[in-house]
Amino acid sequence: MAAKRPAHQALSGQVVLVFQGGGALGAYQLGVYQAMDESGIQPDWVIGTSIGAINAALIAGNPPERRYSRLEEFWTRVTDRTRLDLPAGLPGNLPAWGKAWENAFAKWMIIGGGITGFFQPNPASWFGPLFPLGVDRASYYMIEPLRNTLASLVDFDLLNAGHPRLTVGAVHATTGAMRYFDSRDQRLNVEHVMSSGALPPAFPAVRIDGEPYWDGGIYSNTPVEVVLDDKPRKSSIIFSVQMWNPAGPEPQNIWQISERQKDIQYASRTDSHIARQQQIHRLRHVIRELVKRLPEAERATAEVEALAAWGCQTTMRLIKLAAPRLDGDDQLKDIDFTPAGIAARQRAGYEAAMRAIAARPWEAPMDPIEGLTVYSADEGASA
Repeated sequence: MAAKRPAHQALSGQVVLVFQGGGALGAYQLGVYQAMDESGIQPDWVIGTSIGAINAALIAGNPPERRYSRLEEFWTRVTDRTRLDLPAGLPGNLPAWGKAWENAFAKWMIIGGGITGFFQPNPASWFGPLFPLGVDRASYYMIEPLRNTLASLVDFDLLNAGHPRLTVGAVHATTGAMRYFDSRDQRLNVEHVMSSGALPPAFPAVRIDGEPYWDGGIYSNTPVEVVLDDKPRKSSIIFSVQMWNPAGPEPQNIWQISERQKDIQYASRTDSHIARQQQIHRLRHVIRELVKRLPEAERATAEVEALAAWGCQTTMRLIKLAAPRLDGDDQLKDIDFTPAGIAARQRAGYEAAMRAIAARPWEAPMDPIEGLTVYSADEGASA
């Protein structure tokens, strides 16, 4: 007998899921959605970049009762089960150095052989980095396996039906302009999702309407501004799911420096962007309050109405879920598709989301002059 689904929770505002990019780190997002699904919280809008766009499409392209199972199926397919064949006689329980060696071996096997159902080596790249292959083929891997995987797991008719709304970010390969493809404004297909995850030079550009696009993460890996700049804006409860942490310990060697560089780069100045959006939203509320203090005759004039349009009364409650650093993490953590790595990140996402949901920060009182509050699941506090 199938388990009974939890009753749907109607929250005070549209529920928005914002997913960063980060390769294998995206298993953390699987855990976050698992917690939401078990708690009866379904998104009205899903926004993603790179692996976040893939997870977002799996949610938007399936009915609520199948969303988690399809996400789980995707991560089962891309989990790499390559293990180091140990010499006979060695113990099954490896010491720490043995586990580290086995993990490193699995990552290098992925680099050399790709991931079933996701990407595979591109033989054309063997001609060398200067060989003219064109932007759609110049890459170390090809992503046709991902096309087939998405086609089998995502119903694109349902994805384009409007609920939940889906937005994926990609960057134009020649102009460098960021573009968000939105199911509210156009029909999305598998190319839109794949373009958002086409990280160069590993993956080739994907063409949309004849134009080449790459992974949006190389421009903006945390697309939370899409919600806060939306027109028309709606009061929102935003689950911002972040896999890269800009803060970390002082690195001691070149290998650790490479990891810190990726953390800082792909965190995409999340905290500073949110702080700026808090200032902007506060100004919108200030404008609203100032307009209220004008005489009614003044408010009715065209000039004041035009100025008043810059005001706003929406409230934004951002719930920040940041993936923790795991033991053994290094600069290759985003290709750690090992069963242990995927399971650990899913568990971390599930536990963090459950803590946030239990705290119910969307019910906390908000100063009417403040338009945006931030709740950190790790810190257990609002700002």
